[in-house]
Amino acid sequence: MKKIIILLFIIMTTNVIVKGQLPSKVEKNKVYTTSSGLQIMFTEIYPENKKPENGDKVKVHYIGKLTNDTVFDSSVKRGTPFSFILGRGNVIKGWDEGIAYLHKGDKAVLTIPPSLGYADKNMGKIPPNSTLIFTVELIDFTEGVKPYDTKGKDTVSLSSGLKYIVVSKGKGIRVDSGMNVKVHYTGYFEDGKIFDSSVERGEAITLPIGKGKVIKGWDEGITYLCVGDKARLLIPYYLAFGEKAQGAIPAKSNLVFDVEIIKAEKPITPEPFKVIGKDTITTISGLKYVIVKDSAGVQAAVGKTVKVHYTGYFTNGSIFDSSFERGEPISFVLGHGQVIPGWDEGIALMKTGEKVRLIVPYQLGYGEKDYQTIPGKSTLIFDVELLDVN
Repeated sequence: MKKIIILLFIIMTTNVIVKGQLPSKVEKNKVYTTSSGLQIMFTEIYPENKKPENGDKVKVHYIGKLTNDTVFDSSVKRGTPFSFILGRGNVIKGWDEGIAYLHKGDKAVLTIPPSLGYADKNMGKIPPNSTLIFTVELIDFTEGVKPYDTKGKDTVSLSSGLKYIVVSKGKGIRVDSGMNVKVHYTGYFEDGKIFDSSVERGEAITLPIGKGKVIKGWDEGITYLCVGDKARLLIPYYLAFGEKAQGAIPAKSNLVFDVEIIKAEKPITPEPFKVIGKDTITTISGLKYVIVKDSAGVQAAVGKTVKVHYTGYFTNGSIFDSSFERGEPISFVLGHGQVIPGWDEGIALMKTGEKVRLIVPYQLGYGEKDYQTIPGKSTLIFDVELLDVN
């Protein structure tokens, strides 16, 4: 009798969806199969809640198992939900498809075939051609970045080939070349796909305009805007990254940027640290440093997040970069290779409140090849102030 009941339960909980679209009203404990081969069974459903859309940032708890019931990963065990941008290809295809079917609060079991998982790749704990079973819960999601609505707005064409559209006017000052500008932006390819977004990261960037630190289309286009403006820049490839590929941006890519000007101000001209009469210490690696201002603050350490202000000089005294000029310090995790080796070594010697000059040989800097505006084999000088250690 028990076998008959189990058989009936299996029959009742199986439902093949030919067109790959779930019905508007799904039921708990039924297995729905999409045309891609993904299987999804809801264990808790909250139809009164909304579903996320592509581009939304979702927060998910999950337990991942193989078909033999071996757990290979679990956010539940770690106690920290996993967040990602839906539909951006940041996760396996089965997740991008499956999570989109969930309402906020829903729980489900996703059975993901190899073609929607890791296929024939060996992922360590996950053998090649593995079917994956995920128990998932959509805890929350936040609305993603939406392109500016430019309908009815004038498009201004410049002689350079740059075009811009002011979507909404601010009340602040006009941006001038040489100013430090704080900007939120989202960058799109012409097909509407996002390739970068400070809005998604939740952190606007500050950069100098008119100094060749950004693409030409930005250096030109931002100077037509005022603080508070929201605008779209349509940048031809020759004012962007040109004929060479740049990371995820293919060669000859025309780019679209939705930008918001948050702040603009004249830069502070940094004064070089006064090192006359100070001892220069040389480490085994060849790094040299001069303690300009001592402190009894917190010692920097590998694995800690440090916040620093700095100015970088060539040996002829000319500045090539400065957070002081931008008016915004930088933060990074010390000892994780996020900065040049000379920084990882030198800042680890500092305490909060200290000011130090680092003299970095090219082997501990950018090496033998040119890097942006820095020629190959350049010895670099950095005046650094350690602000915080966390």
